[in-house]
Amino acid sequence: PSTPPRRRGRSPQPSDRTSAASYCRFKVLSQKGESRGLVKHTGGCHCGAVRFEVWAPHDLHVFHCNCSVCTKKQNNHFIVPASRFKLLQGDSHLTTYTFNTHVAKHLFCKTCGVQSFYKPRSNPDGYGVCPHCLDEGTVRKITMENFNGKEWEVSMDQHETIRNMSIV
Repeated sequence: PSTPPRRRGRSPQPSDRTSAASYCRFKVLSQKGESRGLVKHTGGCHCGAVRFEVWAPHDLHVFHCNCSVCTKKQNNHFIVPASRFKLLQGDSHLTTYTFNTHVAKHLFCKTCGVQSFYKPRSNPDGYGVCPHCLDEGTVRKITMENFNGKEWEVSMDQHETIRNMSIV
Protein backbone atom coordinates (compact mmCIF):
# COMPACT_ATOMS: atom_id res chain seq x y z
CA PRO A 1 0.00 0.00 0.00
CA SER A 2 1.20 3.47 -0.85
CA THR A 3 1.51 6.10 1.83
CA PRO A 4 -0.38 9.35 1.36
CA PRO A 5 1.77 12.33 0.42
CA ARG A 6 2.75 14.66 3.24
CA ARG A 7 0.70 17.83 3.26
CA ARG A 8 2.48 21.11 2.68
CA GLY A 9 2.05 24.15 4.87
CA ARG A 10 2.24 24.91 8.54
CA SER A 11 -0.30 22.40 9.90
CA PRO A 12 1.30 19.70 12.04
CA GLN A 13 1.08 16.13 10.81
CA PRO A 14 -0.58 13.50 13.01
CA SER A 15 2.64 11.46 12.86
CA ASP A 16 4.60 14.38 14.28
CA ARG A 17 3.54 14.31 17.94
CA THR A 18 5.84 17.13 19.04
CA SER A 19 4.63 19.48 16.36
CA ALA A 20 0.97 18.54 16.91
CA ALA A 21 1.29 19.03 20.67
CA SER A 22 2.92 22.42 20.17
CA TYR A 23 0.24 23.44 17.69
CA CYS A 24 -2.59 22.37 20.03
CA ARG A 25 -1.00 24.17 22.98
CA PHE A 26 -0.60 27.34 20.89
CA LYS A 27 -4.16 27.12 19.55
CA VAL A 28 -5.60 26.76 23.06
CA LEU A 29 -3.40 29.59 24.34
CA SER A 30 -4.37 31.91 21.50
CA GLN A 31 -8.07 31.18 21.93
CA LYS A 32 -7.90 31.74 25.70
CA GLY A 33 -5.78 34.85 25.23
CA GLU A 34 -8.07 36.35 22.64
CA SER A 35 -11.15 35.70 24.75
CA ARG A 36 -9.54 37.49 27.72
CA GLY A 37 -8.67 40.57 25.70
CA LEU A 38 -5.01 39.64 25.41
CA VAL A 39 -2.78 40.16 22.40
CA LYS A 40 0.44 38.48 21.38
CA HIS A 41 3.40 40.81 21.92
CA THR A 42 6.83 39.81 20.63
CA GLY A 43 10.17 41.19 21.67
CA GLY A 44 13.79 40.53 22.41
CA CYS A 45 17.21 41.82 23.26
CA HIS A 46 19.21 44.44 21.33
CA CYS A 47 21.30 42.07 19.19
CA GLY A 48 18.34 39.81 18.34
CA ALA A 49 19.82 36.62 19.78
CA VAL A 50 17.01 36.35 22.37
CA ARG A 51 13.40 36.47 21.14
CA PHE A 52 10.16 35.82 23.01
CA GLU A 53 6.40 36.16 22.78
CA VAL A 54 4.02 37.06 25.57
CA TRP A 55 0.23 37.25 25.79
CA ALA A 56 -0.81 40.41 27.65
CA PRO A 57 -3.33 43.25 27.28
CA HIS A 58 -2.87 46.10 24.78
CA ASP A 59 -2.77 48.40 27.84
CA LEU A 60 0.08 47.34 30.14
CA HIS A 61 0.25 47.77 33.92
CA VAL A 62 3.98 48.28 34.51
CA PHE A 63 5.81 48.34 37.84
CA HIS A 64 8.64 50.73 38.61
CA CYS A 65 10.58 49.13 41.47
CA ASN A 66 13.14 50.98 43.58
CA CYS A 67 15.04 47.94 44.92
CA SER A 68 18.82 47.99 44.43
CA VAL A 69 18.99 45.90 41.25
CA CYS A 70 15.91 47.43 39.57
CA THR A 71 17.27 50.92 40.27
CA LYS A 72 20.64 50.06 38.70
CA LYS A 73 19.03 48.44 35.65
CA GLN A 74 16.02 50.77 35.34
CA ASN A 75 13.99 47.55 35.40
CA ASN A 76 10.40 48.57 34.68
CA HIS A 77 8.33 45.45 34.05
CA PHE A 78 4.90 43.86 33.83
CA ILE A 79 4.23 40.36 35.11
CA VAL A 80 2.52 37.45 33.36
CA PRO A 81 1.99 33.78 34.28
CA ALA A 82 4.53 31.38 32.75
CA SER A 83 1.73 29.91 30.60
CA ARG A 84 1.51 33.22 28.71
CA PHE A 85 5.25 33.50 27.99
CA LYS A 86 7.28 31.60 25.41
CA LEU A 87 11.00 31.88 24.65
CA LEU A 88 11.24 31.63 20.87
CA GLN A 89 15.04 31.58 20.55
CA GLY A 90 18.22 32.28 22.42
CA ASP A 91 18.16 30.01 25.46
CA SER A 92 21.88 29.35 24.97
CA HIS A 93 22.51 33.13 24.81
CA LEU A 94 21.00 33.77 28.25
CA THR A 95 22.96 34.02 31.46
CA THR A 96 21.56 34.48 34.97
CA TYR A 97 22.35 36.82 37.83
CA THR A 98 20.97 36.18 41.33
CA PHE A 99 21.59 37.80 44.70
CA ASN A 100 20.23 37.89 48.27
CA THR A 101 17.52 35.17 48.40
CA HIS A 102 18.42 33.84 44.90
CA VAL A 103 14.70 33.42 44.10
CA ALA A 104 14.64 36.06 41.35
CA LYS A 105 16.46 34.99 38.20
CA HIS A 106 17.72 38.05 36.34
CA LEU A 107 18.27 36.71 32.81
CA PHE A 108 20.18 38.71 30.24
CA CYS A 109 21.76 38.20 26.83
CA LYS A 110 25.44 37.20 26.95
CA THR A 111 26.10 39.09 23.72
CA CYS A 112 24.48 42.51 24.18
CA GLY A 113 23.78 42.49 27.95
CA VAL A 114 20.08 43.39 27.65
CA GLN A 115 17.57 41.96 30.10
CA SER A 116 14.28 41.70 28.23
CA PHE A 117 12.56 39.50 30.85
CA TYR A 118 13.29 37.79 34.16
CA LYS A 119 11.79 35.46 36.79
CA PRO A 120 10.67 37.80 39.61
CA ARG A 121 10.94 37.03 43.30
CA SER A 122 7.39 38.36 43.73
CA ASN A 123 6.03 35.85 41.21
CA PRO A 124 8.51 32.99 40.68
CA ASP A 125 5.89 31.12 38.62
CA GLY A 126 5.66 34.01 36.16
CA TYR A 127 7.82 36.32 34.11
CA GLY A 128 8.61 40.00 34.49
CA VAL A 129 8.72 41.44 30.98
CA CYS A 130 10.38 44.75 30.14
CA PRO A 131 7.99 46.76 27.94
CA HIS A 132 10.85 48.66 26.28
CA CYS A 133 11.99 45.33 24.79
CA LEU A 134 8.67 44.67 23.01
CA ASP A 135 8.43 45.14 19.26
CA GLU A 136 6.44 48.18 18.15
CA GLY A 137 2.78 48.02 17.24
CA THR A 138 0.97 46.05 19.95
CA VAL A 139 1.13 48.30 23.04
CA ARG A 140 -1.58 50.93 23.20
CA LYS A 141 -0.91 52.45 26.64
CA ILE A 142 1.39 51.95 29.63
CA THR A 143 0.29 52.73 33.17
CA MET A 144 3.19 52.94 35.63
CA GLU A 145 2.86 52.02 39.31
CA ASN A 146 5.61 52.45 41.89
CA PHE A 147 6.62 49.47 44.00
CA ASN A 148 8.73 49.98 47.13
CA GLY A 149 11.32 47.27 46.59
CA LYS A 150 13.62 48.79 49.23
CA GLU A 151 11.16 47.38 51.79
CA TRP A 152 10.30 44.28 49.77
CA GLU A 153 8.68 42.05 52.43
CA VAL A 154 6.42 44.82 53.80
CA SER A 155 5.50 45.96 50.29
CA MET A 156 4.59 42.43 49.16
CA ASP A 157 2.32 41.96 52.19
CA GLN A 158 0.50 45.19 51.34
CA HIS A 159 0.49 44.98 47.54
CA GLU A 160 -2.28 42.67 46.32
CA THR A 161 -1.88 43.63 42.64
CA ILE A 162 1.71 42.47 42.22
CA ARG A 163 1.18 39.42 44.44
CA ASN A 164 -1.54 38.10 42.10
CA MET A 165 -0.02 39.02 38.73
CA SER A 166 1.22 35.55 37.74
CA ILE A 167 -1.90 33.72 38.87
CA VAL A 168 -3.88 32.46 35.87
